[in-house]
Amino acid sequence: DGAWIIPLSRFDDQSVCFSAGVGEDLSFECALMERFRCSVHAFDPTPRAIAHARRHGHLEGFHFHPIGLWSRSETLRFFAPRNPAHVSHSVVNLQRTDTFFEAGCRSPTELVREFGLERLTLLKLDIEGAEYEVLGAVLDGGLEVEVICVEFDQPVPIGRTSAMVDRLLGSGYQLVSIDRLNFTFVAQGP
Repeated sequence: DGAWIIPLSRFDDQSVCFSAGVGEDLSFECALMERFRCSVHAFDPTPRAIAHARRHGHLEGFHFHPIGLWSRSETLRFFAPRNPAHVSHSVVNLQRTDTFFEAGCRSPTELVREFGLERLTLLKLDIEGAEYEVLGAVLDGGLEVEVICVEFDQPVPIGRTSAMVDRLLGSGYQLVSIDRLNFTFVAQGP
């Protein structure tokens, strides 16, 4: 569901998942909660995503946070897409637009600590070019994550994506799936 490939054996009712960049599609997050009865923390500061998430706030295990994920705590500009029908905004201004709103951002490592967690089962990033910064912070901070699902929105130049893939592989992750620009990595070991 939700166009993400994950290893089902890594999930159960004790799993804690962070999902960033949910937009107006919570099908993946809902499928996780329905199938595993796990906890899902969704992050997206865009106004349409906030409105959409409020309609799902009643779901058991669902926690929505109207903030962005980044490498550290700070307020950033989220630039609008060229097509106003699209929901996804970008802190790296992927589509080179002038319209933006500002929102607070936090690092996954800070949030895990704040929520009293030791590790994450899943970190899903569909964050319009900010994935490199966030993944770098996760790896630098030593945050334990079993499964990382990431959409690489800036595959060109290819060297940047290749370098991040190599860094994840060198940090003990195995690349188990590529579906267009969606990559799934799984921590090796028990």
